[in-house]
Amino acid sequence: MSEKNREGKRSARERMAEERQRQRSRDKQRRALIVGAAVVGVLGLAAVVGLLAAGSGDDKSDTSGPVTVPKGAVGEDSLTLPLGKESAKSTLTIWEDFRCPACKGFEDAYRSTVHELADQGQLKVEYHLATLIDGNMGGSGSLRAANAAGCAQDAGKFPEYHDVLFKNQPPEPDDAFGKNDKLIELAGEVEGLDTDSFKKCVHDGTHDKWVEKSHQAFQDAKLQGTPTVRLNGKDIFGDQKNPLTPAKLRQMVQDANRG
Repeated sequence: MSEKNREGKRSARERMAEERQRQRSRDKQRRALIVGAAVVGVLGLAAVVGLLAAGSGDDKSDTSGPVTVPKGAVGEDSLTLPLGKESAKSTLTIWEDFRCPACKGFEDAYRSTVHELADQGQLKVEYHLATLIDGNMGGSGSLRAANAAGCAQDAGKFPEYHDVLFKNQPPEPDDAFGKNDKLIELAGEVEGLDTDSFKKCVHDGTHDKWVEKSHQAFQDAKLQGTPTVRLNGKDIFGDQKNPLTPAKLRQMVQDANRG
């Protein structure tokens, strides 16, 4: 083979390698844009939140049959999982789906502030669970994770397990939470939760009907998407003109409590 031909082939290989590198860069940029869309939800853009509700409004859950309510659930039809002191003057109501990337964005941004205010007795939190992503993307991870969260509530470990689930949330199309073994594995990150009773509750789907009833309540309320966040009954997350921040949330709670 002539030196010229060898150089030509080497140049072709180099061009192919460069093209593969450019393609990897483009793929990385696309992934960054997808992650950025979830972060936009944290900044309060209603468009992202609304997208998570698309196509979910008319899908009715089967809530027939016995409903097993998690221990300590409160509110109408016992569909609320509480955090904080009942004596707190302000109430933060949060509707979430464990597969929802914008919910993870909200949790990652506001988790420490919400826990701080709850620990100080300034805020009580009412968590409501929905299963939007199962309907939009297919799979059962929203339902399975919510049932496991109910099982954690039975054990008095809901807040800790709730946080572990969001910290370990898989990519939205990945139905990893649809596997009970994965949910039980994550329970190992919460001290005292990985027990035989928790495992049985998860495998039996003990709170499945309760989760379905909670999702039906979400649909009946005609909420726009997840996360839906309300302070003392007023929507505070999703306003493009006045995006929420942790500092604003803290100030709003303090102002409400003084009033």
